Amino acid sequence: MKVAIIGLGFRLGYLGRVLSEIDPTFEIVGYVDPAPAGMPRLQEVGVSPGREYATPEALIASETFDLLMIGSPNHLHLEHIRIGLQAGLTVFTEKPIVVSIEESLELASLLNTYGHDRLLVGLVLRYSPLYKDLRRAQAEGLLGDVVSIEASEHIAPYHGAFFMRDWRRYNHYAGGFMLEKCCHDLDLYNGVVGARPRFVASFGGRKSFVPKNAPENAGVNDLEIYHRKPSGWMGADKVFDSDGDIIDFQTAIVEYENGASMTFHTNLNVPDEFRRFCVMGSKGMAEGDFVRGFLDVHDAHTSVKRIGNRYEAPSASSQHYGADEQMAADVLAHVTTGAPLPVSALNAIEAGILALAMDEARFARKVVDLAPVWTEYDACLHGTAAASSAPQTRSA
Repeated sequence: MKVAIIGLGFRLGYLGRVLSEIDPTFEIVGYVDPAPAGMPRLQEVGVSPGREYATPEALIASETFDLLMIGSPNHLHLEHIRIGLQAGLTVFTEKPIVVSIEESLELASLLNTYGHDRLLVGLVLRYSPLYKDLRRAQAEGLLGDVVSIEASEHIAPYHGAFFMRDWRRYNHYAGGFMLEKCCHDLDLYNGVVGARPRFVASFGGRKSFVPKNAPENAGVNDLEIYHRKPSGWMGADKVFDSDGDIIDFQTAIVEYENGASMTFHTNLNVPDEFRRFCVMGSKGMAEGDFVRGFLDVHDAHTSVKRIGNRYEAPSASSQHYGADEQMAADVLAHVTTGAPLPVSALNAIEAGILALAMDEARFARKVVDLAPVWTEYDACLHGTAAASSAPQTRSA
């Protein structure tokens, strides 16, 4: 498979490496990136990044390839997706797919014009063995109707410090932490519930990565942990006095259109990190953790454990609990043979809208009703939106 890359950052450098390991014919024909942070990772395994181009248009006009891969900063995704779709290409974009409600609606209109099957998205957790087993248990009736979900994504201090130093510390580039990092998780639970979110409330802020908590203020000299994960574009050294507007904790409550509810919690300063969920259904309960590697399913009537699975990543260098390897294989099969994928661009847009609503609720201290957004989104997706209409959410 031949690919072209717009935004050769750490993420696509890693995915390029994974693709090269499973496909002997894998080739990067060219890239657009003034400072390709992901290049060293490719060079470590002898993968050439191809020719460097100044613009996406020059790359597309000069090369022939099977897939355009987008790993640019989040605020550039929509424009790069548009360029790829207008050129008639199959496009893969990293998450989050876009950074605002307005961009979500604009992308929906683009997909109405060009078709959403040509846009793939890197919501990699859909490919994880644990999530596949959760959905299989659900399909087999072990959970019954989903009633409520308790879920979280918590990351270790070294990872939280990365967000304080990287370009992702600015909401206008990233779209906010809930969108940038947690859209994976929100997508998973949207899938489990099988309905769109309707009402959203949220609270959070920054309380850990603030000057008074800097290690030197407590007499600690070892600051290496907070710089362990390198930053790329717009990188900085400041951690506890970051100039970004990113949060370091947030809690949200969601009610779905079918009446199911979810609580979701994220924190960037958790020394023993976990990424867990508990799905409570009318017939059973599924509890799992991607980091700690387990899925347990219990029967609601007898309390008998029906499933007790344990998981390990395929290698020490594997990211996302083995899901990247499966995603690479599935994307390769999709591009070459048309094989189906477990996640779509529409799933990504809807998870993003939920994340953005969480931040709107947090900023405004209100309950957000997403019904007007879904009405406008569907109109854009099906080509019936009024040209002058503007998206609005409202407090409930």
